[in-house]
Amino acid sequence: MPVVDVKDGSVVPERVAEGVERSRRMEDELREQNERFSAAVENMSHGLCMFDADERMIICNGNYLKIFCLDAKLIRPGIHFIDILRHSADIGIASQSADELYAIRKPYIDQAKASTYEETLSDGRIISISHRPLALGGWVSIYEDITEQRRAEQDLKEQHRRFDAALANMSQGLLMYDGDGKMIVRNRRFLELYNVTAADFPLGATHRDALERLLELGIYTKIDVDSEVAKTEACLVAGKPHSAYRYLADGRTVLVTRRPMSGGGWVVTFDDVTERRRTEERMIHLAHHDTLTGLPNRSMFRERLDLALEDTTAPPLAIFSLDLDRFKAINDTWGHPAGDWLLKSVAERLQRCLRNETDIVARFGGDEFVVLQFNSRGIADAERLAKRIVEAIAKPFRDRSRDMHVGISLGIAVFPEDGRDADTLLKNADTALYRAKSEGRNLYRFFEPAMDAIVQARRALEVDLEAALPRQEFDLDFQPIMNIASGEIIGAEALMRWHSPARGTVGPDQFIPVAEETGLIVPLGEWALRKACAAAASWPPGLRIAVNVSAVQLKSGGFARSVISALAFSGVPAGQLELEITETVLMDESKAVLKTLQQLRDLGIRIALDDFGTGYSSLGYLRRFPVDKIKIDRSFIHDMGNRDTAAIVRTIIGLGTELGVVVTAEGVETEEQLDMLRDNGCVEAQGYLIGVPSKAADIVRLLKSRARHSQAG
Repeated sequence: MPVVDVKDGSVVPERVAEGVERSRRMEDELREQNERFSAAVENMSHGLCMFDADERMIICNGNYLKIFCLDAKLIRPGIHFIDILRHSADIGIASQSADELYAIRKPYIDQAKASTYEETLSDGRIISISHRPLALGGWVSIYEDITEQRRAEQDLKEQHRRFDAALANMSQGLLMYDGDGKMIVRNRRFLELYNVTAADFPLGATHRDALERLLELGIYTKIDVDSEVAKTEACLVAGKPHSAYRYLADGRTVLVTRRPMSGGGWVVTFDDVTERRRTEERMIHLAHHDTLTGLPNRSMFRERLDLALEDTTAPPLAIFSLDLDRFKAINDTWGHPAGDWLLKSVAERLQRCLRNETDIVARFGGDEFVVLQFNSRGIADAERLAKRIVEAIAKPFRDRSRDMHVGISLGIAVFPEDGRDADTLLKNADTALYRAKSEGRNLYRFFEPAMDAIVQARRALEVDLEAALPRQEFDLDFQPIMNIASGEIIGAEALMRWHSPARGTVGPDQFIPVAEETGLIVPLGEWALRKACAAAASWPPGLRIAVNVSAVQLKSGGFARSVISALAFSGVPAGQLELEITETVLMDESKAVLKTLQQLRDLGIRIALDDFGTGYSSLGYLRRFPVDKIKIDRSFIHDMGNRDTAAIVRTIIGLGTELGVVVTAEGVETEEQLDMLRDNGCVEAQGYLIGVPSKAADIVRLLKSRARHSQAG
């Protein structure tokens, strides 16, 4: 069918018509292709700009304009590349001038080589530019804003730097394994901690490789590799960390902790805890041992004893309660450092006395020790050990060219005869110890059931005695003291009496030792001193009041103040007060006690040495501390009919005369005794012949009676 020309209606030849049709189709296809290209270019996530061989823009997309903040009205096809650069500089988006930017781009254009470079804009954004030459000349550039990417990369680098710095400066060693069990991280501290090289533990090694290498190098000893690998696998399955101590061949302790990672794999840290473990061990040791002697303490001893008693197959055992004799004298004479040295020396000797490695000697405090003897074959074994201990402690302790002498008293309780539980055994051993001390010290005694009754009676006495003072159950009697030459009463000695509602009148020889041991003698003695001074305040001027003073009072620290207070409260002059002390006060050679006595003597108070002659070194005491009076013990006066005893009395009186010390005879009951004392120059007498202990009012009447008798004579 012929084709008709649409313009003039003429008939077009068929061949020509086919060419026109083909040309139309091509135009349509080209138009569609251009539209698709434009759509594709416009929808690109990156900026795009195409230039011809004359460096004129052919096409660009909206992202290109947006990236460089360009004006779409100016940047149109045909604009020269340099003009675009000038526009960028004019609007201030470019960080350099148009000429500088062009000089940078020109080599890429001329070389017609594909290349990629970056440009930093004035606002800090970083643009990646991919330059691609076109076959017919010109080029196409792809522009991508990589600011966030660069920041992320920089952040990642910073994280890596910090991670590396943290690894390098960690106090712990660290290894990291990936999900395949390969080592991917190893810090310097790990190498330093184990004193190994990086070549010994290369990255990529497995956990098993690392353990085997540590064994090969002799760093780990006695470690089961298979078991450790299994523990790691169990840790990963459980998703929980696992820690264990590793004891190195060089004596150090390392805490190894494995922690699973959420993304697979695990981290192992290595912490040198040698000092911490040693500190913990020391703390545990201190919690169970005495700090001075290193012996087990009360807590550890009790644990061992309880465990021994729980063992039904355990053989008999014995508990020894030990207490040093005269230890306080060592402390007071030589000072606490010497006392501490002595305690450590005693501890060493006690340990040497033990014959069985399972036996224990513990220090309970002060000078109290306890021994637990295992595998005892009964009383015979216990007695042999007791004898060894008494003999060992009796030997002198030599320190700094001086000899220290102490004894030891022991109480023994045997399991199961004397108790089946720890509390009963310890109590019964203490009861036996009390018996040993009461019978002369430096002895050992086995527990006997009758002892418990004695101890209970003693404790009941202590309870009653403690309540007696606030209940005002005490009183004072006064026994006159006479000047033998003139026959005048020159004073009286205050004697303490306890009138118990339950016990009746209790003698001083019964309650004073208990008061001294419990410390009750301090408030009791202070009361007696005030009471005696108050009574003496009503006596005629010049009459002396004598008050007995215990060594415990003198060592209490506040004794001098209590004496001065009693004198001030009563108004009695210091010269009328006479303090009677026993040889035991001077025996300890305590500097503090001697200083206190000297202070009181300097105030005008007289010091008398009571019961003179009954000790072992009476003359030595007079040399150490010059007293004002010595009182001959009543036992010598009672036995003066014996020639030897009479000679001793004459010697004491002569000694007093030579030293210028007043001598008083106690317990004078007959005229014959008084005559003998007068003939030998004794100054004063005291006893039933002179006057019986009486109440304060009776003493006042006696004094007035003597005064009237003297005036009548």
